[in-house]
Amino acid sequence: MAKRACVRTQTGGRQGRRSDSLTCVPTPSLADLPIRRLTHRDLAACADLSEDRGWPREEHKWGFLLTAGKGYGIDDPGGGLVTACVVTEYGPYGDPDLGAIGMVLVAERHARQGVGRRLMRHVVTAMGTTPLTLHATPYGRPLYEELGFKVTGRAETVRGRFTPQGREPEVGTRAATAEDLATIVRLDEEVFGTDRTHIVTRLPAFADQLRVAEENGRIIGYAGVWPNMGAHVVGPLIARDTETAKALLGSLAARTDRPLRTDIDVRHEELLAWAKERGLASTGFNSVMTYGIPELPGDWTRRFAPLTVAAG
Repeated sequence: MAKRACVRTQTGGRQGRRSDSLTCVPTPSLADLPIRRLTHRDLAACADLSEDRGWPREEHKWGFLLTAGKGYGIDDPGGGLVTACVVTEYGPYGDPDLGAIGMVLVAERHARQGVGRRLMRHVVTAMGTTPLTLHATPYGRPLYEELGFKVTGRAETVRGRFTPQGREPEVGTRAATAEDLATIVRLDEEVFGTDRTHIVTRLPAFADQLRVAEENGRIIGYAGVWPNMGAHVVGPLIARDTETAKALLGSLAARTDRPLRTDIDVRHEELLAWAKERGLASTGFNSVMTYGIPELPGDWTRRFAPLTVAAG
């Protein structure tokens, strides 16, 4: 049912007297507000929504996701957004193999009124038979389970100042060049399990560093680091083995004076222990959830960290 918004106004009367009047007009309920596609023009409103929920504004990340993916949201009649999320599709254009849902937010003033559930149902319906994945916080997990998502893994977030110590991996790394992009795209598809060309080719502009690991002139891994609110986020991190992942992480850390943050698949216990020995501390866990598939495609043994938990 629509609510009514009332505004008190003053009007002039006879002999200079003024009188008050109360004007009430119906305002649409949350269930009546339309869900629309967001664009890069909504960047500031999305950042405002993040800030409203106590998140960093993350404009750099929002801008990347709104360009590379599809944003969905509901406008607040009073200004700003009621809710928003982004879906990043992977695979053939128009017939994706996988969709990653992220940045699911509801404005504090509209929380616990079912609007997030409504937005998620809309996205799941819009994606049809396309399998879906997301990283869920403990707070959001019950909603996703209600919608049919199932926990298939976990990622641990670590953050801190990286301090080298002891013997470090001897795998060679270097800055990626434009000539490496085609090889990186092929390696990424092999490990991730579906084509992510539109993501990988945007990394040189999005990331502050993009590095590759080599053996005998052959690329055996790559990683990026991008800025986020005073820290550098390591992701994606794809490597032939743990020693290669360590070498890439260490080489990125050596070239920044910011704290590092990354989200590592908990099955990579050796890399997590190594990172913690060098100053990165655990700050929490996310559940990796899937819908329509029993687990993520690709080779998890070489997939150490996502680009961002919002995009997989």
